[in-house]
Amino acid sequence: MEKLLHIIATPRGKESRTLQVSEAFLEAFKNKHPGWTVEELDLSKEQLPSLTVKRVDGKYVLLGGKDLDGELKEAWEDIVAHIQRFLLADAYLISTPMWNFSIPYMLKQYIDIIIQPKYMFRYTKTGVEGLVKNKKMTVIASRGGEYLSDEARKLDMQEPYLRAIFGLAGITDITFIVAQPMDMGEQIQRQKIQEAQALAKEAANSLD
Repeated sequence: MEKLLHIIATPRGKESRTLQVSEAFLEAFKNKHPGWTVEELDLSKEQLPSLTVKRVDGKYVLLGGKDLDGELKEAWEDIVAHIQRFLLADAYLISTPMWNFSIPYMLKQYIDIIIQPKYMFRYTKTGVEGLVKNKKMTVIASRGGEYLSDEARKLDMQEPYLRAIFGLAGITDITFIVAQPMDMGEQIQRQKIQEAQALAKEAANSLD
C-alpha cells in the first residue's frame, strides 16, 4: 500500500492557516487515492533526537564512507528510525508557515536529522548523488506578508532552501502552494486561503 507522509511544522493546530490549506489538499488526495495511507508526523509533538557530539561524530564516519558500529551505531538508532520512516513514504506533504523569512526551527531540526550521507545522498566522482529517487513532494506554506515582487523574493529563504536541501536528497519534483499575505486583514486572509485551497485541491488531484 502506498503512503503519503504529512510532515507538520506548525504548533497551532486548528488555528493554523497553513493547515487550513493542507486539509483541502488531503481531502482531495484521499478522494483521488483511496488506496493510499496518510501518515502524520507532527513535529511540534514529536520528540526529535538532538545532534549530540557522539551523533555528529557518527556523521563524519559516514561522510568518510564507512559504516557505523559500536557506540556510534547505537547512538544513531533514533536518527536511523526517522530516516527510514521518511524513506518508506512514496510521496510527501510538508505543511510549514514562514518564520523569520525561513522555516520553523522544528522543521530545520528534522531536516538536519534525516538528511544524512549514505542514507539520503552520497558523494561520487561526478558530484553529489541524491538517493531518494522518483518521489514527489508538495509544500504548503503560509506567510504573513507577500513575497511576490523582485525585492520581496530576496527575503524568501523558505522555498529556495527547501528546494535545495531536498534536491540534494534527489527530490526535485516539488510543488509549492503558498497562502500569502495572511496578516493584511481578515478579508484578504480569507480570500488568499480560499485561493490556496483551490490550488491545493488541484495539486492533490494531479498527483500520481
